[in-house]
Amino acid sequence: MSYVLLAPDKFKGSLTAAEVVHHLAAGLRQARPRVEVRGFPVADGGDGTLDAAISAGFRRVPVLATGPTGTLVRTAFARSDRVAVVELADACGQRRLRAGTASPLDASSYGAGEVIRAALDHGCREIVLGLGGSASTDGGAGLVGALGVRLLDDRGAELPLGGAALRRLHRVDLAGLHPAVRRARFVLASDVDNPLLGPAGAAAVYGPQKGATGADIAVLEAGLARWSKVVSAELGVDVAGRPGAGAAGGVGFAALAFLGARFRPGIELLLDLLGFGKLVAGAGLVVTGEGSLDAQSLHGKAPIGVAIAAGAAGVPAVAVAGQVGLGPDELRAAGIRAAYPLTDLEPDPQACLGRAAELVEEIAAVLAAEWIDPSGRPLSR
Repeated sequence: MSYVLLAPDKFKGSLTAAEVVHHLAAGLRQARPRVEVRGFPVADGGDGTLDAAISAGFRRVPVLATGPTGTLVRTAFARSDRVAVVELADACGQRRLRAGTASPLDASSYGAGEVIRAALDHGCREIVLGLGGSASTDGGAGLVGALGVRLLDDRGAELPLGGAALRRLHRVDLAGLHPAVRRARFVLASDVDNPLLGPAGAAAVYGPQKGATGADIAVLEAGLARWSKVVSAELGVDVAGRPGAGAAGGVGFAALAFLGARFRPGIELLLDLLGFGKLVAGAGLVVTGEGSLDAQSLHGKAPIGVAIAAGAAGVPAVAVAGQVGLGPDELRAAGIRAAYPLTDLEPDPQACLGRAAELVEEIAAVLAAEWIDPSGRPLSR
């Protein structure tokens, strides 16, 4: 008998993806005790990417790294053979900032580079870097600095970390670049296609989300422009205008220029890497979801990627979400046959956040009545 495959993203602010899986399974089993379920927590490159890889069988390798404002944090990469999954958000993303202490001019991506360096030192030769949730706008200067690139001012002194300092950049020294970088393959999990500079660039578009004022954005833009000019001159490459160069505060730019990285849509990459195709082949129903299923979800978010992959395998997909802002036609066009918002049970969104676990179990029972027969078999509809 085919099983139900549970493949949700996190419900931001309330439940991790693994917790959503747990409560969905509990609700389904309460309504249909004979149902067989398999869990497959997903992420699209941001928060939860590391946990998704570990849930899929990758091994957690602990690393002590530098947080976005210099405090040491305990993070990790996930390893399978010579492949490593690194989550920028877990090392130096916004979740590592103290509440109310955004530091847009000084925050750095250095910690993500330290995790990559650790993975290279462990013999990994394919590095998958999830770019979501960045706290910095340093153009990836911190990341490549942790890999041995020195950023020098006109007196030969190393620059401090952060995007503001890039305005004083005079040259880069590649002599200390980690030797394994040239032998490794780097893949970036991100759906961001912004360039590095300009009104659609890293500072202008994403700076305000990181606490940057108008004056801060001008400073960061000037730093990124100087960074781009020096790197282009010294490396002989001009990638600032390429799609994705502005991802993660410009980490995309540094990864393209120094690491020869390539981009792939986050959810597509992770589904392939973590073996979703094998699991969905044996499923009779896929249940996906996230906290808010809305217009933003249509632009590369995890539930849509899951639904598309399920549809390609001929398996129906339904979604559970805190709230749903898409109409039936939009859902069907995205491959989702039905959506079950927690707000159907609790209209107050804030109350939904507080009661998310119990509401997920309750809505799963509603879903089960419509999609799973009493014997536990998923229904074809």
